[in-house]
Amino acid sequence: MPDVSGARVMDGPLSGDRIAVLMESDFYEPEIFYYSRRFAEEGACTDFLTRLWGHPELTFTGHEFRAPFTVRRSLEGLTDAGLREYSAVIVPSGMVADRLRYSEDVTCPAPATDLLRRAFAEPGVVKGIICHGLWLVSAVPEVVRGRKVVCHNNLVGDVRNMGAEYVDQDVVRDGDLLTARTGEHHHLFARALVELLTERRNR
Repeated sequence: MPDVSGARVMDGPLSGDRIAVLMESDFYEPEIFYYSRRFAEEGACTDFLTRLWGHPELTFTGHEFRAPFTVRRSLEGLTDAGLREYSAVIVPSGMVADRLRYSEDVTCPAPATDLLRRAFAEPGVVKGIICHGLWLVSAVPEVVRGRKVVCHNNLVGDVRNMGAEYVDQDVVRDGDLLTARTGEHHHLFARALVELLTERRNR
């Protein structure tokens, strides 16, 4: 499967918008490759961010087909001003969140967790979390406490322990937070995100 992280951006209702997708190995290929093209069709630029560990780039492999995907943008060092340049930050399904929540110092949140915490402090940035992506929130549960969410069935107990309100729907929208049940619902999630960002533009 080719690297489509640089899919050509078309003119569309989201022209000028930027969407960040966090990445690591064991991603769900149909979801990630769909985002690569779907948001570009609407005019949005999609940046894939990861922890590069000092490397100029890293190539990750997918969960289902071991498909490669190369990421060249680091999530570390992204300033608050840089974060606000994004219209949305997505935590995808698969094992991405579990890998990104690793921290060498257990007294400090992982860089990806800290980035997500800062994103929740920015109401102008939509937070999109799908399936097992809510694992990345486990160290900062206050950001979803009292919020309506959906997640993979395996994480229902986890999100309730975080203080979130589980809603049994495929996609749940709660203000600037958009969640979806599983990676197989990525098309519904992406459509809801496009609709939400379009609504924000039209206000």
